[in-house]
Amino acid sequence: MDWDNLRYFLELARSGTLQSAARRLAVDHTTVARRIQALEKQVGTPLFSREADGHRLTEAGRRLQPQVEAMEAAFLAVESTAPASEQGLSGLVRIGATEGFGTVVLAPRLALFAGQHPRLMIDLLALPRLVHLSRREADIVISLERPARGAVVVSKLTDYTLRLYASKRYLARHAPIRTREDLRGHTFISYVDDLLFSKELQYLDELHKPDAFALRSTSVLAQYEATAAGAGIAVLPAFVAERDKTLLRVLPEQPQTQLTRTFWMSMPAETKHLARMQAVWTFLKDTASAQQAVLLPNLR
Repeated sequence: MDWDNLRYFLELARSGTLQSAARRLAVDHTTVARRIQALEKQVGTPLFSREADGHRLTEAGRRLQPQVEAMEAAFLAVESTAPASEQGLSGLVRIGATEGFGTVVLAPRLALFAGQHPRLMIDLLALPRLVHLSRREADIVISLERPARGAVVVSKLTDYTLRLYASKRYLARHAPIRTREDLRGHTFISYVDDLLFSKELQYLDELHKPDAFALRSTSVLAQYEATAAGAGIAVLPAFVAERDKTLLRVLPEQPQTQLTRTFWMSMPAETKHLARMQAVWTFLKDTASAQQAVLLPNLR
């Protein structure tokens, strides 16, 4: 029986759609469909039922899945014993991260890391939404909330600071802001409440309930750009805002205008022994440690 066909079967069983399985396997969705058809012909029975929202395992498919997973575990065990020092890191590692952290902190450093390992491919999903480890959307996920369940390895990656910011142009057009009461009447920039992907982003009301919004966006980078353009006041990660010298902190002397949130990192327990996973995991930990001055800048 062709192991590649079984590998395609397993990805489709886990992801539920041809498109998702194809992304994970770095092939076209028609290749996935062709492989599944070949496997079904070989075993002599349908393994999936085709439904409007994707593919669901048939009873035969459900019986086959644990057997294929056992084969996968054996394959991963063999792969993990290969000396990485001799063959070098190779394969694909897909990292899911929040948009701001992924773009500003990780992207430039991951690119350099991948450049040191020509046979290693890094996919960075820097998105303003949750990236699901359970759906196999990524191999390592950096999230705002600690995963509560599943056979996963979880580690606290780092804390980071958020502060109130406005552009010099915006502040020059308005009366000085010396107290939190002075925030009344100001225009704010924030998230779209009903599209928040984590309760950890519900922080603006902790500081001030805005009278008006210039812009609400699912993207923290869009919020940053609107703030830099002088549209209003926003709560932004310090690692995004402190790079821009046209932005100033609002009420910098008041500790209550500074918030702290946490990034958590997780990966499936079944892949933790792979050399490429260990290397990327360690690199991410080292990157967060080296960037503490950016992630958690001192009060000024």
